[in-house]
Amino acid sequence: MTDAWLARLTVAAIFIYHGLVPKLLFSDASELQLLDAHGLPHHLLPVAGGGEVLLGLLIVLLRRQRWPLWAAVAALTLLLVDVALVAPALLTQAFNPLSLNLAAIALCIIALRGRTAR
Repeated sequence: MTDAWLARLTVAAIFIYHGLVPKLLFSDASELQLLDAHGLPHHLLPVAGGGEVLLGLLIVLLRRQRWPLWAAVAALTLLLVDVALVAPALLTQAFNPLSLNLAAIALCIIALRGRTAR
C-alpha cells in the first residue's frame, strides 16, 4: 500500500464517518448549531451527511481520479472558513474543525502528490 493510497483511504474514512455519525445517525448539537447560525432548517442535516458520505465513497471508488480530492480540499477549506466566521467558539473545542480540517487537507495533498494503488 502506497502512502498516497493510505492518505486517500483516510480522507475517505473521515468524510464517511463525519457524514454518518454526527449527521445521519445522531444529529449532533454542534451540527445543528451551524445550521441555526445560517438560518437553515434542521432537515438539511441528513442532506449534508449524505453529501459527505458520497464524497468519501467517490474518493475511494474513483481512485485514479484527482478531482474528488480537489473537491475535498475545497470543501474542507470553505467549511473551515465558514465555521471561523459563523461559529468561532467551535474552534476552541477538543478535536475541533481547525485541527481536523488542516490534517485532512494535508492528507489530500499527500494523496494528490503520490501514486495510488493499482
